Amino acid sequence: MLTSFLLDNGARFFASGWTQFAAAFGVAFLIVLLFGKSFIGAMHRLQKKGQPISENVPESHRKKAGTPTMGGILVCISIIIASVLFMPLENPTGWIALLALVLFGLIGFADDYKKVVSQSKKASNGLSPAFRLTVEALCVIVLAFLINKTMPPYIPELSLSLPFGIILPLGIFYYVFAYFVIAGSANATNITDGLDGMLAKLYMPVLVVLVVALYGATRIGFMDTVMFLPTASGLYAVLGAAFGAVLGFLWYNSKPASIFMGDVGSLALGGFMGTVAMLLKSEIIMAISAGMMVLILLSSFIQTMYFKASRKITGTGKRVFLRAPLHHHFEELGWTETKIVERFFIVSILFSGLALVLLKFA
Repeated sequence: MLTSFLLDNGARFFASGWTQFAAAFGVAFLIVLLFGKSFIGAMHRLQKKGQPISENVPESHRKKAGTPTMGGILVCISIIIASVLFMPLENPTGWIALLALVLFGLIGFADDYKKVVSQSKKASNGLSPAFRLTVEALCVIVLAFLINKTMPPYIPELSLSLPFGIILPLGIFYYVFAYFVIAGSANATNITDGLDGMLAKLYMPVLVVLVVALYGATRIGFMDTVMFLPTASGLYAVLGAAFGAVLGFLWYNSKPASIFMGDVGSLALGGFMGTVAMLLKSEIIMAISAGMMVLILLSSFIQTMYFKASRKITGTGKRVFLRAPLHHHFEELGWTETKIVERFFIVSILFSGLALVLLKFA
């Protein structure tokens, strides 16, 4: 009788989305915190020379040589374990989010492994851009197909949700849109991971916005700007796990970093973020909240395109920024690494605040 009572009440307790969120958060955080030191030691032994420092970064980064990378492996493992322990296993949304984490994590792992083995200081020594973008596109096609199948029958297939309840059918262009959202998120987080602790600090405000969007999507009438998506309830645990793992990793990645996230972590977290946004039909809100990451990605794109265009026209390539991405531009201006991270963090909070306002009142 007592056993039955405990099991029934325990099941009801963990059926709550917020309970799943909190439990997964705690487990993921503790896994990273408790195993972080031994994991860093193992990475030191396996990598020997650590991550090679790119020749395209400011001179001040040279002192970071020897710091191990691939810390994202521990982040991903902790997210997966904590999520599976507490998410409703019959709900497909949590599994799709974790699939995105794994797929993009594997791409990042291959990129990191190639760089560490070669020990080349050239930024291009990982996977070729063409190969990586192609593999990312294939992953996005699979994820977009699965995401579309989770949508309730009152939402048209292959569609985009806009403010004020507007639904825009995209047809085959839904997959193009998904590529910009998911692969774009992955590459934005990847390029943001350039200073100690920066990716974690810019990522967490975006998670807050996604959690609020999730609550709105699972509560009828709570937010007029969010579609009611009952299956989205499977995301409480995975978002909690992601929050806990990223916060735990910041313990070791804050300046001076004991370990770097690596592409395995940054690509995984970005692909995960974009996939969750699509599962919540909150892609535009996510893009606004991730505005600081978008600016960093754009700075690199603008620098590359302007350099190529000016070289073609004048024979000499010119630059818009002193160095790209944007955080390296401010380093060249004399800002300390800590000041850049903290100020970018403040701007990220402001972007997320704007996204929350739009989420509620747009």
